[in-house]
Amino acid sequence: MVCIIKQRPLSAQLITLRIPLSGEPPPIPGRWPRLCPARPWRQPQQRRAASEAAAHPGAVAPPVPGSAAERLVGRWLLVCSGTVAGAVVLGGVTRLTESGLSMVDWHLVREMKPPQTQQEWEAEFQKYQQFPEFKILNHDMTLREFKFIWYMEYSHRMWGRVVGLAYVLPAVYFWRKGWLSSSMKGCVLALCGLVCFQGLLGWYMVKSGLEEKPDSHDIPRVSQYRLAAHLGSALVLYCASLWSGLSLLLPQHKLPETYQLLRLRRFAHGTTGLIFLTALSGAFVAGLDAGLVYNSFPKMGERWIPDDLLSFSPVLKNIFENPTTVQFNHRILGITSVTAITALYLLSRKIPLPRRTKIAVASLMAVAYMQVGLGISTLLLYVPTPLAAIHQSGSLALLTVALWLMNELRRVPK
Repeated sequence: MVCIIKQRPLSAQLITLRIPLSGEPPPIPGRWPRLCPARPWRQPQQRRAASEAAAHPGAVAPPVPGSAAERLVGRWLLVCSGTVAGAVVLGGVTRLTESGLSMVDWHLVREMKPPQTQQEWEAEFQKYQQFPEFKILNHDMTLREFKFIWYMEYSHRMWGRVVGLAYVLPAVYFWRKGWLSSSMKGCVLALCGLVCFQGLLGWYMVKSGLEEKPDSHDIPRVSQYRLAAHLGSALVLYCASLWSGLSLLLPQHKLPETYQLLRLRRFAHGTTGLIFLTALSGAFVAGLDAGLVYNSFPKMGERWIPDDLLSFSPVLKNIFENPTTVQFNHRILGITSVTAITALYLLSRKIPLPRRTKIAVASLMAVAYMQVGLGISTLLLYVPTPLAAIHQSGSLALLTVALWLMNELRRVPK
């Protein structure tokens, strides 16, 4: 192909015309010769990739993660955090309905198909009858009642598999596409590993409630320590996913690094940690049924400090195994959390903050007082399942808003 340069008389612009070589058919009369395709202006990253590809013809240059890829990864992480939140809420309902010990074995694939026939249901029911919960607590349960608790636990386990697929499959796709930065690759690997660990920890927790305990006179239940570990790892997974997603999607504010802002940021970090600890203490309340011990507020019975607060020996055992102490600690943590959030709100009023940050602070304040109201109502009404489930969901909502505020206040990297 030969190119010639012709000057257009009016606009004096240079254009490139295509002149056919010998052997090629002549251009169609009456038509302007086709222009050679213009080469678009390349960005610096694209020019570097092109030069590297020219220097190494056999190598394929990896794509550079851009803002569009970061937004897509950020949305994926937010969806993943939503699936974890659903698992936490569903797990709380499973615990409140005492359904967690209805499935007495664990198979990754085989248990995905529920019983179909009457014979299969009866065989499943007979397996359940061999364990302490049926013998001590549910010895008069019918097959219809067993199906309800079985499907509650089944839905929780199936949702856990959905959570695993929501993390692993898109992670593989984004990795192969080259849309993950080096730091994000490490974060994604840690998240996927935590998902797998969470599933194993769930079965480890269930096993504690299936064991025979001849020396115990208590009703069969899972270990409160394993329940707290199971919930704690789910909360860590949720917080890490939500924080990573928000960091990729929300633009950082260029706030002046004043002493007041530094103090507000540290106070927000400490308040978020306190909210996390309060939510984690709720696992001990649920594991020991401590919400049914003293159903009065603000006093516990007729006293501010109950007589059996430290009745276990050694004293340290009361913190994790005495239902009275566990409820007392949960009350103190809840009151301390809402007090800290109120102080955080008042402190933020003295600092000029962006509009989005002010909305986050006000939302944290509103959700905190709503959560306190839900907790007191749940206690006074003797822990009804719907209200208790909303209270557990409220703790997750409060933690969500706290993380949002922390993300708004994060330091802009230099």
